[in-house]
Amino acid sequence: MKTLAVLADGTGEIRTIDNPRHMDAALKQLRRTSRVVSRRQGPDRRTGRKPSKRWEKANAQRNKVHHRVADLRTDALHKLTTAVAAEYGTVVVEDLNVAGMLRNRRLARRIADAGFGEIRRQLTYKTRRRHATRIIAADRWFPSSKTCSGRGAVKAKLPLHVRTYTCDACPLVIDRDTNAARNLAALAAAACTTGTGVAGDQGAQAPKPRGADQKTRATRPSRKAGTGRAGGAFPYQRAEARDRQQDATAQLGPW
Repeated sequence: MKTLAVLADGTGEIRTIDNPRHMDAALKQLRRTSRVVSRRQGPDRRTGRKPSKRWEKANAQRNKVHHRVADLRTDALHKLTTAVAAEYGTVVVEDLNVAGMLRNRRLARRIADAGFGEIRRQLTYKTRRRHATRIIAADRWFPSSKTCSGRGAVKAKLPLHVRTYTCDACPLVIDRDTNAARNLAALAAAACTTGTGVAGDQGAQAPKPRGADQKTRATRPSRKAGTGRAGGAFPYQRAEARDRQQDATAQLGPW
């Protein structure tokens, strides 16, 4: 996977974000540290054996590599999603079957390293809460790659290994991801009532500055016993219980 994301707007501009491939860059170091861990005396649950100090030290070095890859991936995704949410007024993402894609043993590691699900999660809360923009999730069966961005003709089949889209109705020959990005940009323009969905276009609503629509609570709510439940009943219920007990005592008194 050479490309992490392909961005298209209503003006026809296409931008390509390269895949950093953090996991692939750290595989050599991860193999070396894992080999050292396998040659140390580790824990055994069946016999109750405790790990040696050298195993714990080697395992800490291996975990350090994993943490570094995770931190690099998180940093890259946050920079990408923040830039997209701040620049565009309407963002369209595809509802990909990431769980099904992870079942492919040839692509599972690279798809997991890309973090498609994390990109959508970050875009969801950044567009709604921070920038007050709009996010649209295209249906999973929306033919973004099979549809011609010029004429609108839809192909019956388009295998995954075919990376160039060739239209049968017109002489359009274009990259598969670029064609899908243009179709998603057209979907955003159709969903917007004014403008093309780009925040800088005339008629589109500009995003709010960060934190403008958020409020911070100065004090925590009080949790005194008088304002809530006490003993599993409200105050008026306890008063009624006392009245019933006094009535019962008055009836039994003369006897």
